[in-house]
Amino acid sequence: MEDYRAVADEVAVEIASGRLRPGDRLPTQRAFARGRGIANSTASRVYRELARRGLVVGEVGRGTFVRAAQPPPVPALAEPSAAGIDLELNYPVAPGQPTLLARGLGPLLRPDVLGAALRPAGAAGTPEARQAAARLLEVDGRRPDPASVLFAGNGRQAIAAAVAALVPPGERLGVEAVSYPVVKAVAHRLGVTTVPLAVDAEGLCPDALAAAHRAAPLRAVYLQPTLHNPLGITMPESRRAEIAQTLRELGLYAVEDAVWGFLDDAAPPPLAALAPERTIMIDSLSKRVAPGLTVGFAVTPPGLADRLSAALRSGAWTPSRFALDAAVRWTADGTLAAVAEAKRADAAARQRIAAQRLAEFTVRADPRAYYCWWELPEQWRAETFVAAAARRGIAVTPAASFVVGPRGAPSAVRLGLASPPMETLSYALDVLAGLARATPEDVADD
Repeated sequence: MEDYRAVADEVAVEIASGRLRPGDRLPTQRAFARGRGIANSTASRVYRELARRGLVVGEVGRGTFVRAAQPPPVPALAEPSAAGIDLELNYPVAPGQPTLLARGLGPLLRPDVLGAALRPAGAAGTPEARQAAARLLEVDGRRPDPASVLFAGNGRQAIAAAVAALVPPGERLGVEAVSYPVVKAVAHRLGVTTVPLAVDAEGLCPDALAAAHRAAPLRAVYLQPTLHNPLGITMPESRRAEIAQTLRELGLYAVEDAVWGFLDDAAPPPLAALAPERTIMIDSLSKRVAPGLTVGFAVTPPGLADRLSAALRSGAWTPSRFALDAAVRWTADGTLAAVAEAKRADAAARQRIAAQRLAEFTVRADPRAYYCWWELPEQWRAETFVAAAARRGIAVTPAASFVVGPRGAPSAVRLGLASPPMETLSYALDVLAGLARATPEDVADD
C-alpha cells in the first residue's frame, strides 16, 4: 500500500513553493490518482490528510482548492514584547465572515460576470449599486434617494472629496475638538484650516459652531453624530435637531461621518435625514466588511452632486467596479446584514472585556463601539504611557492624535478593541491595567 503521507508531503511542498497557489483547484481524486500512479483509495486519504493540515478546503459540488495561508500565530504571551498586539487600528472581522463573503463573490468569478466587473466605474457607480447603497443606508424606514448616492474607493476618499468640494484652499472647516485623525491630515493636504469646536456629553455644541462661524466664517463642519471616534458619544435626536437648525440659520454644510453607525441599530435618525439639503453623509464598507475590499458612499444634496462628483474624479477617488458589484450582491443576499449583526455582537463582547479589565479606571465608551477613551491616572502622561506600552509589545494611540488645533492634549489614550483575538485582548488589557497602577519611575528601567 502506498504511503499516503509521503504523497501529501509532496503536495505540501508544491504549495509552500508557490507552484500550487491559494485558490488553485486540485484535480478530482480519480484524476489525481492517475497522475500520481496511486490507487483511488490512497488519493482519497491524501486529500483528507491535506485538509487535516489546513492546506486545502473541499467545497461540495465544486471540488478541492488550495487554501489561503493562515496568519502567523500570535507569539507566546510569555514574551509580550514580541507580540505586536495592535490596539491602535480597528479591523473588525466577525466570526465566520470570510465564509459568508465568499458565497456572494462566487457568481462574480464567472468569466462573463467578471468581465463586466473589471470595467471602470465612475463616481455615480451603476443603477444597481445606487439602489443597493440606498437600501443599505436605510434607517428607521428612511431610505436615501438612490439618485443622491455617489461612490468613492473608501470612506476616507469620500471624506476627502466632500471637504474638497465644500471648502476652498485657505478657508475654514469646523471639526469637533477631539476627532478622527484622518480629517486633520485631509484638511492639511487640501490647504484647509481646521477649527476646533467644543464637544459636551451629547456631542458637538451648537453654540460653539455658531460662535466659530461668527468669529470668522466657516465653509463647512465635519462631525460624527453616532458612535463618535474616539469618544463613543452618540448624539440624542434633540441635539441633532439643534445642529440641523444651526446649519440652516448659518447657511453651512455638514459632512456627517456615519462609518461606525452600523454598530448602533437603535441610533436616532442621521443628520442627513433632518437637514438633507445641508448634509453630505459618508459611509463605507471598510468597517462593515473589511478594508481590503471596500466602497465609500456619499449621500449628497442635489445642489452639490456635480461638485462632489468632480472632486471624486479629480482626486482619482472613484470606486472599483468589482467592489461595487460585490457590494450589490452582498446587500441583496443579506450577507452585509448578517456580518453587521455578527460585528455588533463581537463589539459588545469586547466592550465587556474592557469594562471588566479596566473597571477601576476612568474609561469613556459606548457598549456598542469597537473603541474606548481611557483617561489615565494622574501620574501618567499619554506619550510616556504609550512608550511604556510599546515596550511590552502593545500599541495604543495617544490623545494628541485626535486633538484638533493648538490646545494641549489630555492625558488619555484610545484603545482600539477590534483587531486582536479575544484572549489576546484580555491579556493586553491586563498588562495595560498593571502598567497604569504603577508609576513611570517604577517601569523606567523595564
